[in-house]
Amino acid sequence: GDIEMAEYGHPKNDVGAPIINYSIAYDMTNEKPLLYESYPGSIVDVSQLKYMLEKIRGYGYKKIGFILDRGYFSKANIQFMDSCDYDFVMMVKGRASFVHGLIMEHMGEFESKRACSIKAYRTYGMTVKAKLYADDDTDRYFHIYYKAKKQASERARLEADLDRMEAEMDKIKGREYKLPKRYEHYFKLTYHKDKFYGYEEREDVIERELQLCGYFAIVTSEKMTASEALNLYKSRDISEKLFGSDKTFLGNRSFRVASSQAAEAKIFIQFIALIIRARIYTLLRKRKAEMPGKPNYLSVPSALKELEKIELIRQPNGNYKLDHAVTATQKVILGAFGLDEEWIKAQARQIGKDIQNAAMPEEQKDDDEDAENEEY
Repeated sequence: GDIEMAEYGHPKNDVGAPIINYSIAYDMTNEKPLLYESYPGSIVDVSQLKYMLEKIRGYGYKKIGFILDRGYFSKANIQFMDSCDYDFVMMVKGRASFVHGLIMEHMGEFESKRACSIKAYRTYGMTVKAKLYADDDTDRYFHIYYKAKKQASERARLEADLDRMEAEMDKIKGREYKLPKRYEHYFKLTYHKDKFYGYEEREDVIERELQLCGYFAIVTSEKMTASEALNLYKSRDISEKLFGSDKTFLGNRSFRVASSQAAEAKIFIQFIALIIRARIYTLLRKRKAEMPGKPNYLSVPSALKELEKIELIRQPNGNYKLDHAVTATQKVILGAFGLDEEWIKAQARQIGKDIQNAAMPEEQKDDDEDAENEEY
């Protein structure tokens, strides 16, 4: 269609179609979406962050901190957040060039110390001060973590990738073929007149990456402990689920519109729906945390499906009443919203009365109104 923002970009799941980018700002304290913005699909997130920050300043928001995934790291973004006096918490890979040296330097100092244990995540962590880049004016706080389970899974994945790459290279020996740069990172490749002839492992590179498996780091602008930084970063899961629900449950994965106006209207309506859904999710999550056993019917889809069973049916005398009593499960869900069975009954009576009045002939309505006025 005629959608100006739809451009070919860099989606996570590329299906060969043009895309629209949009971002959502989420207030983690009050647990609600604040604002959104849409922008052309060819613009990458890391370059858009500066413009989003300027918009947030324009709205008058203050005392803001950002929880950023590693894809948002750039020197320009960090400097701009510093200039706005915004705090940040940012995840970085253990194998990232600017952090792996720091990890190697402190390797063996904290991985088994109980004082460094973060029990909630079965992780060990420590905090060190360092510069984020060579000419950084400010000391940052690097929180270095090690998790044994993560180490095992990352080593297995790396070994499997290496085996897969070797099998691929064995198949193409003697043929004209240009391997991706990723292969050159792990292997010394031999070519002759554009034909691939062999490979040899870069043992130092592979051994270093095997050593770094299980390690990761979080960088913060504000001083805090390793446990506080990890808890803060993990709290982004709420906003991740919020964004995921917008795509999955509210249909924003594919817009299915043919004009820019229709696209903007759909994003706006779904943002309003997202505010409502976020409120439902928050209340249900809090109710679930209070209950033993963590029942699975306190998710948003399950709760709504359960509440849809509460319905009115038409009685033989023409009145509308509840089909059946409110179930125990429905009472628990209603309790999350501060409602109870009596509220449902009162609403049912009122709705039944409204339906009955709507079905009355106009003359009868006038007579009933006259009778009510006389009684008054």
